[in-house]
Amino acid sequence: MATARTRKRSDTANAVQLLKADHRAVEDLFESYEKAKGKSAKAKLAQQICTELSIHAAIEEEIFYPSVTDQIDDDTIDEAYVEHDGAKVLIAELLQGTPGDDFYDAKVRVLSENIKHHVKEEEQRGGLFDQAKRAGADLDELGERLTERKQELKQAIKQSGPPTLETRSMKGAKLKVSHPHPATE
Repeated sequence: MATARTRKRSDTANAVQLLKADHRAVEDLFESYEKAKGKSAKAKLAQQICTELSIHAAIEEEIFYPSVTDQIDDDTIDEAYVEHDGAKVLIAELLQGTPGDDFYDAKVRVLSENIKHHVKEEEQRGGLFDQAKRAGADLDELGERLTERKQELKQAIKQSGPPTLETRSMKGAKLKVSHPHPATE
């Protein structure tokens, strides 16, 4: 007779499967955004993109990365944190803006490009996921933990809205905001 833990494991994706499924879902949302017409549709899709990426970054940073840090090349983990933080800056900008704002579509496009790069780094041969597998990380147990935390975060967002994003590698340097230089003749 199967125990509850055994049944749960068979119903839950392992960590890499879950994280890759998140990647594919966000890729689909970015593609939908590019095809979207109208500010309302774009606003809804941008909100979904930001929510999904925020949850994904949180579960990776809270659970996956710390669980495999000792088994992964330090540079790989450091780069992953910096890539997440760069994405969070754009996510925060998008959450505070609207599709009618200057640079809004460009920010979504750059976020998409940054995420594509990050996904490639994680999924490629020799990348973070491959290193975790080869090191013998318990991907089934991590998958359970990631799934549980993901559900908690989704519920919290439903109740309270998106959380304030935190960066781990960036200090929030003060920058002056100016306008693009007009084209010169």
